[in-house]
Amino acid sequence: MIPKSRLHIPHPSARPGDAPDFSYLSLSEAGAIPRPDSDSPASKIEHLAHELVRVLDDDGVAQGEWNPELTPDQKLEALRLMLLTRQYDDRLKKVQRQGKISFYMQSLGEEAISIGQGMALDAGDMLFPSYRNQGLFILRDTSLVDMMCQCLSNTRDMCKGRQMPIMYHNKEANVFSVSGNLATQFPQAVGWAMASAIKGEDHIAASWVGDGSTAEADFHYALTFAAVYQAPVILNVTNNQWAISTFQGFAGGERRPFAARGLGLGIPGIRVDGNDLLAVYAVTQWAAQRARQGGGPTLIEHVTYRGGAHSTSDDPTRYRPKDEWDEFPLGDPVERLKQHLVNTGHWSEEQHIALINEQRQTVIAAWKEAVSYGTMTEGPHLDVRDMFDDVYEELPESLRRQRQQLADVKGIKS
Repeated sequence: MIPKSRLHIPHPSARPGDAPDFSYLSLSEAGAIPRPDSDSPASKIEHLAHELVRVLDDDGVAQGEWNPELTPDQKLEALRLMLLTRQYDDRLKKVQRQGKISFYMQSLGEEAISIGQGMALDAGDMLFPSYRNQGLFILRDTSLVDMMCQCLSNTRDMCKGRQMPIMYHNKEANVFSVSGNLATQFPQAVGWAMASAIKGEDHIAASWVGDGSTAEADFHYALTFAAVYQAPVILNVTNNQWAISTFQGFAGGERRPFAARGLGLGIPGIRVDGNDLLAVYAVTQWAAQRARQGGGPTLIEHVTYRGGAHSTSDDPTRYRPKDEWDEFPLGDPVERLKQHLVNTGHWSEEQHIALINEQRQTVIAAWKEAVSYGTMTEGPHLDVRDMFDDVYEELPESLRRQRQQLADVKGIKS
């Protein structure tokens, strides 16, 4: 009897009420993966897309050739930035629950990706973030007050009320606007990198999407252009296991690692422990060196876990076990780096608690200042005439009249 074809429906390994099950994850031992030269042909390093680059072992000890040998001060700065990102996230989530902002998305559990990669890149490199990369803005000295004002959509909103909360930008620091349309930042990054190469510059681009966004057409367009033109770009997939409420298998993660998506185009892929800051830094440094010396793009898959809800509009207890984050085998990126620093004698539990308390006060002070520029319910409010700005280089006469009519109706002096 000839077997009939059947439609395959991906299923997560555990649902609410089940015990967490991460047996589907393919893990490598810390230090087990050799570090090839950055100019190695893509055909010779395909194994990197299937294995997992790790530096910190389960005891917080750095192992192997990928150890970037960061100084204690560099590691402490990375820990500080990850903790600050987490404190910022915690405050904004709370104020959203209090009805003071309309929406928020945490990066809980993914802080090492933004901080580790941001530290490994140069200030002139252009970053095209996704909505869970607030650490990149913090690392590049974006004011916490300015970020909060954007979420409040108040008189100091960098987007002048034209973007939903968390869609920050920082032109001076080379961080592009966050887009709510998934994966659009990938082809934008590739185009920027192509332009940099055409101009003979040494700067590269980097961009981030989630595992679910790899199913978007923009993801594939970007890979094709990057491969054909050997664009100096790092394309990152943050595989946090869940896209809103669908398991990463719906985007194709069951078949092959996301890092292997570019192999057919000749783009090397690297699968890295996204909760290991040292490994993330080392892999990014490797890919950046490759891009700067004409080796073209690299696709990096960061294996991590979304510790919180997809957004404040989401309830993850409806589709995954409540304690799944606690059982994730790659742990908490903040705790892992902290343990490494404690082991090497450069940090202590007392210093850690003191830093958290200090940063909490910093974030509280920033929030108090931010709300002084207005909230959703209390003034001062944005000038409604701002809607006419930044649309045309020179405002047409028809819109000038409309702007004046609006001012007349609102009783605003021109």
